[in-house]
Amino acid sequence: HRKFHAPRHGSLGFLPRKRSSHHRGRVRSFPKDSNANPPHLTAFMGYKAGNTHVLRDATRPGAKQKREVVEPVSIIETPPMVVVGVVGYAETPQGLRALKTVWAQKLADQVKRRFYKNWYRCKKKAFTKYSARYAADQSEFAAALDRLKKNAAIIRVIAHTQIDKINIRQKKAHIMEIQVNGGNSIADKVDFAVGLLEKEVPVDSVFATNEMVDVIGVTKGKGIKGVVSRWGVTRLPRKTHRGLRKVACIGSWHPARVQYSVARAGQKGYHHRTEINKKFTDWAKVWTTKKRKRTAMRRPKLIRIPRPSRPWAASSITALCVKTF
Repeated sequence: HRKFHAPRHGSLGFLPRKRSSHHRGRVRSFPKDSNANPPHLTAFMGYKAGNTHVLRDATRPGAKQKREVVEPVSIIETPPMVVVGVVGYAETPQGLRALKTVWAQKLADQVKRRFYKNWYRCKKKAFTKYSARYAADQSEFAAALDRLKKNAAIIRVIAHTQIDKINIRQKKAHIMEIQVNGGNSIADKVDFAVGLLEKEVPVDSVFATNEMVDVIGVTKGKGIKGVVSRWGVTRLPRKTHRGLRKVACIGSWHPARVQYSVARAGQKGYHHRTEINKKFTDWAKVWTTKKRKRTAMRRPKLIRIPRPSRPWAASSITALCVKTF
């Protein structure tokens, strides 16, 4: 008996299922701007440390009593980001056009590594002339800011992560543009962005507890997979000739080609994905000592995080929990 309801296996909304060209997630669109709020940043970058769970009281409207529910959460390690530049965009019929970029006077080595392919063999001369020109005369710097205030429609800051504060074997920081929203005018946005140059921006200054956020990243790579694993199609009967983990019919005689909607084998995982409406459950400071890095992050805890006996020999790292439904 043929079943009457047979929806297709796998979503076509994620085509093409190919490997992402960049390991870091990209923000496709920033939140809509509003003049009602003061100037603020709209994104932050972190590194996933692991998963755990939280126990909370779920209160539904009309319920007579509270219920305790256990929910999974992801722990994201978010060292404070450092703002190193301001960029303005002008709106054109063809889209946004970069108007002017203003850089900070001093850039750390971990962000300079991003501009070189081989840090060991290079001369490490990036931004040396710019820094000397910036220190000698700031009129060029002020003129660039005035141009942004007069002609720019969108203001974004250039910020990088402090990758040396987490225990992964990488010295090259990740860098991204973060849009500045809020404020009554473009001048307010520019002044806000300039005030953040060469300063650390912690995650709690961008997100608030219980705020709903979107998480952008690249999924875990699985390699080349067949149709059963990649699309979730049903296996054929046991006695099928030449294998059973296949699609029995890949299309009709005409049109004489395989349609794009037919499940085929290929790449699974390492796709760029955006998950919406994740709850910023909580954040906490995790202490690290010089002798043993990330001692508290070995077993992530949201409550009663132990502190070292010598606080002067430690630095703080923030941990962010993003709810995974």
